[in-house]
Amino acid sequence: MNEATGTTRVITLVLVDDHPVVRDGLRGMFSSAPGFEVLGEAADGVAAVELTTRLDPDVVLMDLRMPGGGGVAAIAELTRLGARSRVLVLTTYDTDSDTLPAIEAGATGYLLKDAPRDELFTAVRAAADGRTVLSPAVASRLVSRVRAPAAPGHESLSARECEVLRLVARGTSNREIAAGLFISEATVKTHLTHVFAKLGAKDRAAAVALAYERGILG
Repeated sequence: MNEATGTTRVITLVLVDDHPVVRDGLRGMFSSAPGFEVLGEAADGVAAVELTTRLDPDVVLMDLRMPGGGGVAAIAELTRLGARSRVLVLTTYDTDSDTLPAIEAGATGYLLKDAPRDELFTAVRAAADGRTVLSPAVASRLVSRVRAPAAPGHESLSARECEVLRLVARGTSNREIAAGLFISEATVKTHLTHVFAKLGAKDRAAAVALAYERGILG
C-alpha cells in the first residue's frame, strides 16, 4: 500500500516455463488476484533474459530445466547484466542439482510448483521487496547439495544470531527484524555478518540452507 496515494502497489511479473499449460495457469492465477500484472512469458532461459531486460519486471518466476536454455544460466546472465528484477525459482525438481547453483547465480527465492496459491503470492511479494524466500520443502532437499567448508575452530551461533536467522528464513527484511527484536538495522547486519562467517555462507539464502542442514532451523 502506498500511504501517500492510498493505492496498492502493483507487482509486475515475467513468467518463464517451457510448458504452455503451466504459464497459462500462472497467468490466470496472477491476473485474477489484485496487485499483480503479468508483463510477458518466455519458454526458455535465453528468451527470459531478453524479455526481462526489455520489460524490467519486479519479479521473474523462473523454471530451472528448460530446453533451449536453463534457468540457472538465465539467472547468472541477469545478475551479470545488473538486472533490477528479482528471480523467484518455481520448480518441480525438488532434488534438482541445478537448485543450489541457482542460489549462487543470484536467485532471490525458491518454491515448489505445488506450493499453495497464497504461499506463492506471499513469496512473490517478498521477492519483489528483495527478501529471501526459501520454502522448508525446498530447503530440506537443498541441504544434501550444500557442503560447508571444514572449519576446525567452528563456532556455534548465539541465541540472538539463531533468532535473526529464523526470521530471515521466513522472508523477513532487516528493517522488520530490527523492529521486531527492538534493535537497530546496523545490529541486524552485524549479526548476519557473524552468521555468514560461522556457517561459511556467502548470502542469506545459502545461510538458511546450511542452517537447515545443521538442524539449526529444525
